[in-house]
Amino acid sequence: MANADIPEPRLTQFKALVFDVYGTLVDWENGIFTALRPLLARSPASCDWTRKEALVAFASVENDLQAQHPELLYSELLAEVHRELTKRLGIEDASAEAPVARIEQGTSADATVDSKSADEHVRFGQSIGRWMPFPDTVDALQILARHFKLVVLSNVDKISFARTQALLTPPEGRSPFSHIITAQDTGAYKPSHIMLQRALADVKSRWGIEKDEVLVVAQSLFHDHKPANELGVPNVWIDRVGQVIGQDVDGVKWIWTFGTLGEMAAAVEADAKQ
Repeated sequence: MANADIPEPRLTQFKALVFDVYGTLVDWENGIFTALRPLLARSPASCDWTRKEALVAFASVENDLQAQHPELLYSELLAEVHRELTKRLGIEDASAEAPVARIEQGTSADATVDSKSADEHVRFGQSIGRWMPFPDTVDALQILARHFKLVVLSNVDKISFARTQALLTPPEGRSPFSHIITAQDTGAYKPSHIMLQRALADVKSRWGIEKDEVLVVAQSLFHDHKPANELGVPNVWIDRVGQVIGQDVDGVKWIWTFGTLGEMAAAVEADAKQ
């Protein structure tokens, strides 16, 4: 279904899809909530929080830290979010003085950090690779990869995404992605325009694809659709039921909306047959 305020083109006239991952392809909200529950259970102030209350509290801290510390790897930033939530909830933090551990590039994503810093904050930061794809994601990506260049544009670090990429790749198959851009590559976090501008520059230099031939495909209105609107990039909203983070934004427009990526893939297949 298209937003009525914008003339509707055909899906298949585009050549590249720029994907948000966490929230669009991967169920990060349930992943975050599951990883937060041991902490929340330790405080009378949060032990009865609903999923929405927990995610709103998480997002508030995460947005602040991303703006203040764009240099942090996402796994490190998540660890700091967990540390800050511990402080705000008045929970005694046995590792309050321990530095956040950095996983060095080139090491295994499953590498065990030093025992002195392998605290609950670091474990929360490393939970990214356990966040599972939505049920429709893997098959839909394979379909879409037959029609478009698929580009990842994600607020994540390289090692953490490597773990996710394995979950998004069929067994004995190949990754559907033609190019991967992380916050670690750009030194910025969405909704900074730096991220989307990098994606546009890369698809132009790699494949000669112009801005009006690119579709931003994402769930978060705040992180993805707002900058897409501001930079004049066409967009598709994957409006997954029950999502909380990044939805409290007014005035955002999109060309199409689908409830799942599977619905979008089916629409592309139908369009291609016309």
